[in-house]
Parts: sequence; structure tokens; C-alpha cells
Amino acid sequence: MKPHLVHEVVRAELNARRAGTRGAKSRGLVAGGRSKPWRQKGTGRARAGSTRVSHWTGGGLAFPPEMRSFAVKVNRKVSRAALRGALAAHAREGTLALVDGSAWETPSTKTAAGVLDAWGKQRPLVVVVADGEDGISKSFRNLDRVAVVTPGELEVAAVVWARSLLVSQAALESLQARAGAGRKEASE
Repeated sequence: MKPHLVHEVVRAELNARRAGTRGAKSRGLVAGGRSKPWRQKGTGRARAGSTRVSHWTGGGLAFPPEMRSFAVKVNRKVSRAALRGALAAHAREGTLALVDGSAWETPSTKTAAGVLDAWGKQRPLVVVVADGEDGISKSFRNLDRVAVVTPGELEVAAVVWARSLLVSQAALESLQARAGAGRKEASE
């Protein structure tokens, strides 16, 4: 596991979630302030060109925050290496397990809770299921501190956040393909 890669990818994923929709008005966007409030000379007051300058009440901000994107680009190889490293850390610590999704024909949260109690690992837990596995998905999604995702939705941040990881047999192959496992051996 390369911690700097995991950190980079998690930071990019969390940044991508940010809305970046805050904003404020500059002096050009604030209503009013068209004409000079008083003439330049002869009044004894300081010269003023607009009532909407930033140091006046009701004026616009000098450098207002605007809508922006917080997205950070991460190379594909880096994100795959980070996912591989995070999954390998779970496998090394013994907090990664496989479950047979075909055994869950009908959803049962009680059975899912029994499986977790028998396994004895800590939560939060991430359950990775294939697209068609509704039985296992519905069984686990109602439990406290359990997130159910598909291999395409799985983020490195979720793998790092989870204390334990449960992967269905059907989702394992697509998860390995997404992590790029076995690509190096195939090219050699």
C-alpha cells in the first residue's frame, strides 16, 4: 500500500463531492450606484464616485467568492493503485470477506445481522454487491453503519472509512477488474 497515493485519491474524491456553489456580489452586480452621489469638489466631503463601493454599506465585495469546481485530476493508474492498496490492506488485516449472493433469494435484515454478529468484525462496514443482487442488497442496507455499493460506485474513501469489507462472489470479478488486479501479470 502506498499511503501517499491513497491520500491523493481520497482527497480528490472528497473534493469532487463539494458543491462549490457559494457566491457573493461584486460592486458591478449590486443594484444601484449608477451616478455620483455628490459633485467632486466644493462640498467639504470626501470624493465619491458610487454608493456601491466595497467600503460603503450596501456596497459589493471587493473580491467576492464565486462558483467554482473543486475537482482534482487523478491519473487512472494512480486511482487503480490506491484502490488496490486499500483493498490489500483490508485483506492483510483479515477484515475482507466473501459472501455468496445466490444464497440471499429473499431479503432478510435479521439474517444479515446474524451473519455480521457471527463474523465478529467492527463496523462501519461496506458491502459490495453486483447489480442484480437485490436480496443481499436489501438485507444489508437497513443495518446501522453499513453502506451497500456496486463495484462501479465503490470509492477509495469508502474503503478507507470502512473497518471491514464484505464482497459478494458475483461482484468480486468486476471489483478486481476495476482495481486493475492481475494486469501486470497478464502483460508479462
